Amino acid sequence: VWTAWYGLFVIFIPVYCFLLMPAITALHGDTERFLERVSAQQWAIMISVYCVSHVPALLTLNVPGFEDRNLLLIAFLIIVVQGSDVLQYIFGKLFGKHRFSPNVSPSKTWEGLIGGLVASSLLGALLAFITPFSPLQASAVAFVACTMGFLGGLVASAIKRDQGVKDWGHLIEGHGGMLDRTDSLVFAAPIFFHIVRYFWTV
Repeated sequence: VWTAWYGLFVIFIPVYCFLLMPAITALHGDTERFLERVSAQQWAIMISVYCVSHVPALLTLNVPGFEDRNLLLIAFLIIVVQGSDVLQYIFGKLFGKHRFSPNVSPSKTWEGLIGGLVASSLLGALLAFITPFSPLQASAVAFVACTMGFLGGLVASAIKRDQGVKDWGHLIEGHGGMLDRTDSLVFAAPIFFHIVRYFWTV
């Protein structure tokens, strides 16, 4: 009986965490830069825990006719979103003339964005055979996920600019930390999860 309500409580759990964290800080009586510190903590949890958790959550979805193959949904998401990042970079290098947001990320261009999104949508259609989607549906889902992925990368760049750092870490030589490689997935995973859950599950 209670499992039917659990999907709703999944939304409530992070809300409770976000309320509890500032309450604990307030109980300690430390008010210096209170809002700034609490906001940073909550944003860090939002992107590094809550948003990313939608990737493994794909394994829990019950998609009719797609039983025991949910791992392929994760593969599809990662391939199209990471592929979009690479394709946007390539199109930007080849054809980029109009910068998208030079103060945030000088390397991002409209040409790179449009070319990357179109190409990744085609990539999604080609990968439809590993998903429960038709080629047209896979293309549309890939387009939405990659658009959100682009916004995730843009937001991550803005945060790094604000903090005065080039990369989130040094785990991968010349490519920064793990979050530098997955920042697009942070925004893409939730929308992809909810699209699949709403339109394809029972």
